[in-house]
Amino acid sequence: MPSREDFKPFIPAKKTIPELTFKAVLVGALLAIILGSANAYLGLYAGMTVSAVIPGAVMAFALLRPFKGTILEVNLGMMGAASGEALAAGVIFTIPALVLLGTWSEIHYLETTAIAFLGGVLGVLWMIPLRRALIVKTELPFPEGVAVAAVLTTTVGGEIAKKEKIKGVSGIWLLAGVLLAALFKFGQVALKTFSGTIHGVINIGKYPINGEMHDGYFYAGTAASPALLGVGWIIGPRIASFVFVGGLLGWVIIAPLLVLTTGLPVPVTPDQIADAIALGNGNYDVGRYIWGFFEIWGSQIRYIGVGAMLVGGLYTIWRLRSNLASGIREAIAGIKGGVVETKKRTDTDIHFKTVFLLIGLLTLPVFFVYALISNMWLLSGIMAVFAILFAFIASAIAGYMAGLLGSSNNPISGVTVSVLLITSLILLGFGIGGTPGGYGVAILIAAVICCAAAISGDVLQSMACGQMIGATPRNQQIAEIIGVSAAAPILALVIQALDKAYGIGDPLNLPAPQAFLMKGIVQGVLGGEMVWPFVLAGAVLAFVLILIDLPVLPVAIGIYLPFTLSVPIFAGGIVRYFTNRTIAKTYGTAEEEEISDWELAIKQTGVKPKEKIIRTGLLFTAGLIAGEALMGVIVAFLIIAGINLSIFKFPPILPSLFIWAFIAILLAYIPLREIFAKEK
Repeated sequence: MPSREDFKPFIPAKKTIPELTFKAVLVGALLAIILGSANAYLGLYAGMTVSAVIPGAVMAFALLRPFKGTILEVNLGMMGAASGEALAAGVIFTIPALVLLGTWSEIHYLETTAIAFLGGVLGVLWMIPLRRALIVKTELPFPEGVAVAAVLTTTVGGEIAKKEKIKGVSGIWLLAGVLLAALFKFGQVALKTFSGTIHGVINIGKYPINGEMHDGYFYAGTAASPALLGVGWIIGPRIASFVFVGGLLGWVIIAPLLVLTTGLPVPVTPDQIADAIALGNGNYDVGRYIWGFFEIWGSQIRYIGVGAMLVGGLYTIWRLRSNLASGIREAIAGIKGGVVETKKRTDTDIHFKTVFLLIGLLTLPVFFVYALISNMWLLSGIMAVFAILFAFIASAIAGYMAGLLGSSNNPISGVTVSVLLITSLILLGFGIGGTPGGYGVAILIAAVICCAAAISGDVLQSMACGQMIGATPRNQQIAEIIGVSAAAPILALVIQALDKAYGIGDPLNLPAPQAFLMKGIVQGVLGGEMVWPFVLAGAVLAFVLILIDLPVLPVAIGIYLPFTLSVPIFAGGIVRYFTNRTIAKTYGTAEEEEISDWELAIKQTGVKPKEKIIRTGLLFTAGLIAGEALMGVIVAFLIIAGINLSIFKFPPILPSLFIWAFIAILLAYIPLREIFAKEK
């Protein structure tokens, strides 16, 4: 495979076109506010956010097109949108927990703004020395980066090609993917004409345990998601298989064993019963079994993934030590005023001397925020330094995972849980016990780190796209900081308004599931009720995988994510395997693997027949990812506006499964259609 050091971007490094312009920055800031606010509500309402990398690119293109925006200006506008959405995830996962824990009686505007801004800027700054190590010197696929590069080069770049009468692969498949996935998603979540998730539990009989008969059960399920099919196709069969193995380990092996030995939990509270009915699609007798499996996963198995993720993340940083060390040496040379090699435009970052100076200076405001809120000055000083340094580790882990599976599937909550575990243990060492004040200190420290980690994934995804299209890293980094600065004060205002209107934790209007998870972690550690055996089991699993030289993070992510997400990713990987096998059978080899997907995502001319197959597949999968993400944002605004278009309260399941399977068949057929036509 060719080295990414020699990668030839869409816009050559020697060519300079408008990029960091006022209109691009303005569009980026505007989209950061809009998509950040939408995701803040969606996260508190549904416990998830919608990645804004691709929706941001499409919206930036639409806003800049009347002003003849260049592809690099559109990319910069997309950076702002991504920063707003990512920052929203970091904020809503942590800050609302302060209200749930009783540390705050309401959302504090200034403190929330300060934490969001400091954490967001810290995440951008730490990604600057990590950029080359994680993007250029690895073979991470960056699936959403590939998808958005295909979108940009087919829309903005496609117009350039038309003017110059260049004939390449048709962009019709991008549009087809967008329309197909968008309509499917609209039918699922807005109209509710069919279900978005299919799952069930089967009884496998009774077995004697300790002299008593226990029921055995198996769970199976999948999310009917075109976007996850696309992600699986882009990352390829190998990584998709490891994610699936993690899902099998957690849901098909460990969960049934726990059910067999300890029994299946039963919903008791009205909220739990309502969740069970929803999971059973209106049938409580079915839903209570599914709810029981999700309860076991959420309270026990998920922490195996957290333990494996923590060890796997640290091991990943260790493996990248030489790449990181070269960046640090360069930074030290810059700080000392030594001679630093002049780099080409597409490899130029914000000066490392400036970066490390800003990171050092950020320690002071972080310290003052902690001290003013907690009134623990000495502890705040120690923990401010800890937050700055640990933000580097958390950002590196989150960035690596985003490069592996994409921002939408990046388990930032898992990174946050890991941070909370370590933070709470340190606080225990300082004698901070299980009080609202102690809980609050733990959340405040983790909040800054979580915002940094959340930003890092989207920064790297966007910068991977920039690497493909020929953006200037320094300009992208500046745009990301501007986006964070624009989004932070508005996000605090939105969360404060939502709290006053509905109340954080309201089971119907604002359940804030991720914040409740963080609350449970802090109370578990500082209150002495944490399920440490499962965390340690995950750590041991990670060490075993390292010893047998298997990738840890994909397996850990598979354990941590709901099984319904692992299955469609694996299905997409299977389709890609079938595509590669067909290419190999027809042309003798299937060389266009993960790293060459970068080249094919932006290639406009001289596309060979076997390259055309992968290029067509990339455009179609980019469309599937873009369509579902865009519709997710649109539906988020419908929810905010209080518009309910649902036809069924409990929509039918089978139509969704059939349509999703048909999309999977299309994903296999469309790229290979010319080969199939020749065989007839």
